[in-house]
Amino acid sequence: MSELVAHAEDSALWSTLRRHTQARIGLGRAGSGLPTRHRLELQAAHAAARDAVHSPFDPDTVAAALTGTPTVRVRSAAPDRLTYLQRPDLGRRLDATDRAHLPSGEWDLVFVVADGLSSRAVHEHAAAMVRATTVRLSADIRVAPVVLAEQARVALGDDVAHAMGAAMVVVLVGERPGMSAADSLGAYLTYGPKPGVTTDADRNCLSNIRPPLGLTYDTAAAKLAALTGRARELGLTGVGLKDESDALPAAAPAQSG
Repeated sequence: MSELVAHAEDSALWSTLRRHTQARIGLGRAGSGLPTRHRLELQAAHAAARDAVHSPFDPDTVAAALTGTPTVRVRSAAPDRLTYLQRPDLGRRLDATDRAHLPSGEWDLVFVVADGLSSRAVHEHAAAMVRATTVRLSADIRVAPVVLAEQARVALGDDVAHAMGAAMVVVLVGERPGMSAADSLGAYLTYGPKPGVTTDADRNCLSNIRPPLGLTYDTAAAKLAALTGRARELGLTGVGLKDESDALPAAAPAQSG
């Protein structure tokens, strides 16, 4: 009887803990394997992750969600998805023809929406993040047309910003899917990006943007806008720029129009 009580207590404990994490913990066993239900859930998560990596990017979906916001479309030097996955270096460089057609100007910031490793994340979250961040930026920050980039990695933003003459770039990119999330969006801010020179240590990253299970748009946008303002003041991003937004009073979103 005591063993049954202990088992019941263990089950109740694991059930409580599972409500606070997406990690697969305390799943139990059936013989030498997982219970069928949990095994099927694991297989479904693996399939969702694979689909997220291989699903094609649809710029029209993002452009439609950004109605009223100018957009430009580009591709990386990777000609197709298989090459993109096998040659990360090509995903960091702009297609030469597309580079020549990018508008140039004296912009402070350009948003680059990049498919990365999860087009699903970009389709679901990128437009909302652009809008939520833009209304929180200082009114004197000149924002370039949004660039929609296909077969793109984070460093492609350096090439885009350099070609357009933008002082800073925010790359909103689909993150590598895991077994808990296939729709996670990342935001990478870089000041003074230089193609082939800027490293990951020169960027600030916000990860796991995917409400309601990850960062909400409001929280992520407030942090990103605060980092952008400080980057502009200090003339840097990366390890020298810390996220202090949690220590600041919450600010209401700016009103457009």
